[in-house]
Amino acid sequence: MIDFRSDTVTMPTQAMREFMFNAPVGDDVFQEDPTVNELEQFAAAYFGKEAALFCSSGTQTNQIAINVHVQPGGEVICHEESHIYKYEGGGIAKNSGASVRLLQGDRGRLTLESIAQWINPDDVHYPKTQLISLEDTANRGGGAIYDFSEIEKISRFAKEKSFPLHLDGARLMNALVETGIQPRDYASVFDSISLCLSKGLGAPVGSVLIGSASFIKEARRVRKVFGGGMRQAGMIAAGGLYALKNNVERLKIDHHNALELERCLVQLNWVERVYPVQTNIVVVVLNDASKRDLVIGKLKEQNVLAMAFGPGMVRFVTHLNISNAQMDQTLEVLKVLAV
Repeated sequence: MIDFRSDTVTMPTQAMREFMFNAPVGDDVFQEDPTVNELEQFAAAYFGKEAALFCSSGTQTNQIAINVHVQPGGEVICHEESHIYKYEGGGIAKNSGASVRLLQGDRGRLTLESIAQWINPDDVHYPKTQLISLEDTANRGGGAIYDFSEIEKISRFAKEKSFPLHLDGARLMNALVETGIQPRDYASVFDSISLCLSKGLGAPVGSVLIGSASFIKEARRVRKVFGGGMRQAGMIAAGGLYALKNNVERLKIDHHNALELERCLVQLNWVERVYPVQTNIVVVVLNDASKRDLVIGKLKEQNVLAMAFGPGMVRFVTHLNISNAQMDQTLEVLKVLAV
């Protein structure tokens, strides 16, 4: 099968497997695992922050960050399609007792104007606004990249209002390799960043949460409360370390492949439109919404896997396990697919 359902399906390369197999380990709850420590130090330095925390998933890093930043009864501002709200099992309410202010925006992206009008007044009838969260790239927006100048405006506003600014950076490296913005410059405007290692970067497990030393100290405590403390975790942390050191620039290949899919898809008579491709996600809107599952089924018959992405929409995600030959095969399948 040629699997375009998500970049979470990536498998570690042989070189990554060997690096993981040979990783020195220790007890990470005691902060004695040398490989975990190296990953955390490398990630923090890479983004110009003081510290980092290795966790099992991006959901965990996001939920830990929210829990540190807000108090029960507070309110989190985020996009209505954001991962922290839509795909994390109601964790904001369950884990942190906070409510959310859901905003609309262009392909998952917020603006300062959209945020500023929804800061709650100091009034007992309203929850206290306590956190602003952005997502870059925006999954539900088809891998859309934020305009960094807009992020800078939001950051300045957040500082003026004394609100922390969190980034769900599940696919942040896709944005950075495309824009050329330096990681340290980008990270400087955020109080915390969640970076996933197991998507396009190709590690089998894990995410890192990045921020100040005091923030990460508290985040480590929350991770323990959430049951996220791990022992000899260096064997999986090594995959993330290898990924950050070796698999960043190759993300450009995934972006190229996504553009190839877009060029093919826009010419097909069963496609109404394709979200403009910026990174590795291709979202297709069908002419006939009722045929979504039919399209996915016919693709599967030809050994191509794609994913339903809402009414009348299909998503393809390119990644390191899609070879040149598989790309050619997929394009040929799409060109002759009868729907």
